[in-house]
Amino acid sequence: MTTIVLAAGVTACSSLDLTPKDRVSQFDYFKSATDLELFTNPYYNEILKKDKIHDVYEQQSDQIIGNTLSAILYGGEHRTVPASGGGWTWTDLRRINTLIKYADQCEDKSAVLQYTALSRFFRAFFYFEKVMRFGDVPWYDYEIGSADEALYKPRDSREYVMTKMLEDIDFAITSGGLTDAKSPYRVNKWAALALKARFCLYEGTYRKYHGLELEGNNYQYYLGLAAEAAKEIIEQGPYKLYSTGNPDKDYLMLFAEDDASSDEYILAINYDYEMTIRHNASAFTLLPTQGRPGLTRKFVNTYLMKDGTAFTNQPGWQEMQFVEETANRDPRLAQTIRTPGYTRIGETKVEAPSLGLSVTGYQPIKFVQAPTTSNGNNDRVDSSDCDLPVFRFAEVLLIYAEAKAELGTITQEDLNMSVKLLRDRVGMPNMNLAQANSNPDRYLQAPETGYPNVTGDCAGIILEIRRERAIELLQEGFRLDDLVRWKAGYCIDQELLGMYFPGPGQYDLTGDGEPDIALYASGTSKPEGIDQVYEIDKDVYLSNGNKGYVFFHRDVERTKFNETRDYHYPIPINERSLNPNLTQNPGWNDGLDF
Repeated sequence: MTTIVLAAGVTACSSLDLTPKDRVSQFDYFKSATDLELFTNPYYNEILKKDKIHDVYEQQSDQIIGNTLSAILYGGEHRTVPASGGGWTWTDLRRINTLIKYADQCEDKSAVLQYTALSRFFRAFFYFEKVMRFGDVPWYDYEIGSADEALYKPRDSREYVMTKMLEDIDFAITSGGLTDAKSPYRVNKWAALALKARFCLYEGTYRKYHGLELEGNNYQYYLGLAAEAAKEIIEQGPYKLYSTGNPDKDYLMLFAEDDASSDEYILAINYDYEMTIRHNASAFTLLPTQGRPGLTRKFVNTYLMKDGTAFTNQPGWQEMQFVEETANRDPRLAQTIRTPGYTRIGETKVEAPSLGLSVTGYQPIKFVQAPTTSNGNNDRVDSSDCDLPVFRFAEVLLIYAEAKAELGTITQEDLNMSVKLLRDRVGMPNMNLAQANSNPDRYLQAPETGYPNVTGDCAGIILEIRRERAIELLQEGFRLDDLVRWKAGYCIDQELLGMYFPGPGQYDLTGDGEPDIALYASGTSKPEGIDQVYEIDKDVYLSNGNKGYVFFHRDVERTKFNETRDYHYPIPINERSLNPNLTQNPGWNDGLDF
């Protein structure tokens, strides 16, 4: 990576040449398209690979947990005000504003337009992360010096920041600076439209469900912009869903290929095995030291039957065992977790889900690749080099459907051009608008398992679109932000359970009729000849004594989601100490009395 250090300033005194000789000044740099390209390349590494995008498959929520719960799932005093950091960092913004300030020095004016548009895309991207995390934040659109009084300004209003973000993203979209050709590793016009659709959906639903009425635009305005941006990509963009015509494999393979699908991935983070640019997705689910992730029973229950009916309408669904409960489900379930008959890509050995590798038994397989690379290397056992999505066409389809549903203007044709495409890929029947609204899913409305604050004539279709979004975008970094914008922090408090076992005994998890796992009670003989053997109340905990749902965190005391505090993060103590004009977010006590 090329690093350019810019002088903070240059002073002229008589005929003396005081230009620094040991570093490049702004007067020497930004002269060519190459200069602009090199200066902006870190955007991709430093901004896209922040914790919201990089390693998103590890993010815990009510859908997926690990052996140690995240601070958000623990709640209460596990979430504290940090002294510094905590997402309140502005280094990347300075680089962006520096480029915008000095780009005009470049002699290639087409390059000036290109990299200014790119920088304004990333400034909108940067501020979207800040707004989601903190709400009101100070807006800076120029290079700030160490003596600048703006360093001590108060937070600007959410509406002001959103307005400036819209200005930036609209410039990126309409200026002509970004190409409209497919380029999965570089920002193009369609990525800018996808970002606009994403943050407008977020803002519209946040304002709707939080009852936030600010001076300026209402929630309908933002939802309308989200739908328009998404529709432009759907109707005019060069994208389609990845499909080889195999509904039982295509969803899985989309995330396991070495290179991002240029059909579906609008923007992706590039990984390369040979260059040792890899991530940890395979190890995350295959090694017992990596967190033992597992989907929750509540979430697995939301996968529909293959005929489109609700699993929770099946007789006896509450106590179904693994082989029966996973049969005839939405094919994405078997492409998301190990189900009976599972074999790793490139392997022939059938593998059962492991309670030693997954605290719930619902062991994820998304982003897990073959152990052998396409070049024949056989040492990719526990590392991954599949590209991670930033924007993909599937999300755009879901944004369009959700925005229209939240506006109350959705039609069956809207579903046909959006959700139907996702269902078609996996051989599932289309979503039916009239049926969904006339008979909302009880499981998705229940306070114990769903979203009780979704009401109105379109409640049923909103719930179904949320179901589709959760399943399609699992482990892509959206869930916690979705719960925030829907004012659904109560979902964090819902039970974190796993597979059901009716008591001590031997159980078949692969569907071949042979036992793969045995549970035995304390004081009884340990079973022999079975790969997985667990003592109840020592190796595995169940929700009801010697029977029930796997309940790894049974004895963990969790604090309820704090509705007045937890929808935003706190501003670090040191930042407020340096700038007393920064007010703290509600509910966070940092010990400062100003």
